[in-house]
Amino acid sequence: MTEFKYKRALIKLSGEALMGSQEFGIDPEVPNRIAKQIKPAYEAGVQIAVVIGGGNIYRGVEGAAQGMDRAQGDYMGMLATVINSLALQDCFEKHGFDCRVLSAIEMHAISESYIRRRAIRHLEKGRITIFAAGTGSPYFTTDTAAALRACEIGAEVLMKATKVDGIYDKDPVKYPDAKKFDVITYREMLERRLQVMDATATALCQDNHMPILVLNMEEEGSIVDALKGLPVGTTVVEKD
Repeated sequence: MTEFKYKRALIKLSGEALMGSQEFGIDPEVPNRIAKQIKPAYEAGVQIAVVIGGGNIYRGVEGAAQGMDRAQGDYMGMLATVINSLALQDCFEKHGFDCRVLSAIEMHAISESYIRRRAIRHLEKGRITIFAAGTGSPYFTTDTAAALRACEIGAEVLMKATKVDGIYDKDPVKYPDAKKFDVITYREMLERRLQVMDATATALCQDNHMPILVLNMEEEGSIVDALKGLPVGTTVVEKD
């Protein structure tokens, strides 16, 4: 495992990413691509944790905008992340990975309850550990859940796998002249209000000196290259 810079990493995936070309739900090919991306690192002994959103099924904020109680909508969104976590677990196990789902909301029939020491023990035993149900509390995004879990388990990096190859000063889809950052500070990201992670998640990483790495998960080998410390995507750090 000497070729890998990071020995323990948390990967944050968006629920929308699981849709693939569909308008809703889970495209089975997407979890397969994710498994193939992380397989070399898993086989090399890198300890990998995953947090996934639920936006492909339900988003609490959107429910609140339509008149639903925000807390109720957020709980529904947490349940959506559990569905996605189970789908990932099934796919990972079919690829030969040892995998556990730990939920912040107790669901003994389908997952283990999240306990920090248990999660760390799973990682030490070489099991991919998927954290489901966000933080278990409403009003917090899965970005914040990813930042919280990364700090709790002592991850060396929080990797946000998106459909964009890094952080830009403006939307690269709308603006061809958008400038990409190779490195950016937490403070600058907050001041520029770059919509990469929410402010709570960014501040939590800043307070705990947790580097954030934003990359395109659809680029072949991007996750493994990032774990090796190669120049991939954009890194968010305390100082330039």
